[in-house]
Amino acid sequence: MSTITKLALLVVVCLSLALAGSVSAAEPIKALLITGQQNHNWRYTSMVHKDTLEATGLFAVDLTDSPSSVLADAASIAKYQVFVVDYNGERWGEPAETNFLNAVKKGAGVVIIHATNNSFVGWTEWEKMIALLWVNGTTGHGKFHAFDVNYVNHEHPITKGLADMKAHPDELYHTLVNTQSSKFELLASAMSSTESGGTGKAEPMALVLEYGKGRVFHTPLGHVWTNSLDTKVSVVDPQFRVLLCRGTEWAASGKVTLGASWDDVRQHNALTATEKSQGWKLLFDGKTTGGWRGYKAGTMPDGVWDTTHGSLWRKPGKEGGDIVTVDQYADFEFECEWNIAEGGNSGIIYRCTEDHGASYETGAEMQVLDDVKYPGSSPKNLAGALYDLFALSQDVARPAGQWNRARIVCKGTRIEHWLNGYKVVDIDTTSEEYKKAFAASKWTKMPDMGTRMKGHIALQDHGSEVRYRNVKVRELTSGK
Repeated sequence: MSTITKLALLVVVCLSLALAGSVSAAEPIKALLITGQQNHNWRYTSMVHKDTLEATGLFAVDLTDSPSSVLADAASIAKYQVFVVDYNGERWGEPAETNFLNAVKKGAGVVIIHATNNSFVGWTEWEKMIALLWVNGTTGHGKFHAFDVNYVNHEHPITKGLADMKAHPDELYHTLVNTQSSKFELLASAMSSTESGGTGKAEPMALVLEYGKGRVFHTPLGHVWTNSLDTKVSVVDPQFRVLLCRGTEWAASGKVTLGASWDDVRQHNALTATEKSQGWKLLFDGKTTGGWRGYKAGTMPDGVWDTTHGSLWRKPGKEGGDIVTVDQYADFEFECEWNIAEGGNSGIIYRCTEDHGASYETGAEMQVLDDVKYPGSSPKNLAGALYDLFALSQDVARPAGQWNRARIVCKGTRIEHWLNGYKVVDIDTTSEEYKKAFAASKWTKMPDMGTRMKGHIALQDHGSEVRYRNVKVRELTSGK
């Protein structure tokens, strides 16, 4: 073999190794988010945590609300590099508990969030693993309030380069107990002020330790009560999201590559290859308003709807009217993300026709709303509801200024509303339940509302600033 041939082969081998390395590096970190029982709003928090992690592009997150059964299969959980636990409920039992412990001992990471540290008191190995627990001797927490979280170790991979968290809105646990005298490293603390009902001392807010070969990241932050709209801000605070993502990456890999500020790095306004194969059609490319026009108009309303921020943006200011899809849809699945301004009100109206004065006179509406600051809203008019007819079955809406994921499915007379990953409305418009709700609503004055089986999809102009992105639709047949 000539020297030139040998060199050529060497180059090929090096390139192959480099490509293999790049493919390996591009593989997402596989995470299992464990939830399903909580004395907090786990349906809301767990899906926020999933979105937070996946927004970085670094994680592929599976979510289970049945940990006893999922963890019982040792082979299936071996693929996960990290377990993110947002759970406070019954023991998992065997073989789930042993499988979980063995996976961590072999090197899988663990992330403990907020009231998870209330769980499993008396399970000695669990207590060793998480170090600090809410047990007898814990005096509790003060009121939900904004407080600073200070990083006390600036050299750990999780905290290196991070600025202290300022005015983080949350519940501040105090006097957690280290029942097993576990050795841990404190990363962050916060002053538990007496004015807020606290201890007047600095309390731990983030810590790390090892269990076997596994790395454990634990933060008592992330409190959201069920049916408590004002506490929902804790887990969508960008500062908390940064900490959670960096802590999860470290627990999974022992290193941190993520940046020190929260940026939504997910690609927007594009379809994946899978979505294309499934028949999805993009309704907004992030740059133009092609495919949209004003209701009962040939063009977009002048000077009101914009695309400056990579979203269909209803700017603050004068009203310009609803916008509708150029095409009409009968049976379909529609998805988008929406972000409403503080105190704002809008809606997604579907199967509307243009033979009336307004889109809502024929089309049903999925409400888009700031549930906290829009005045006088009944449960049937909150974000995600089938407007003025059916309230959400689960409290999963996110606060004003945050992106909510909406999905509407229409097949014949059956309608589904999904919000942030959960089905919140499921109704057949020919059912007695629907007829009763209609008779008790304001729609009796607009009897054609919801009667059309095909129509446009409209984004409502209700005078409020609102943004829509990742807007897509696919038409359904009996086989989809």
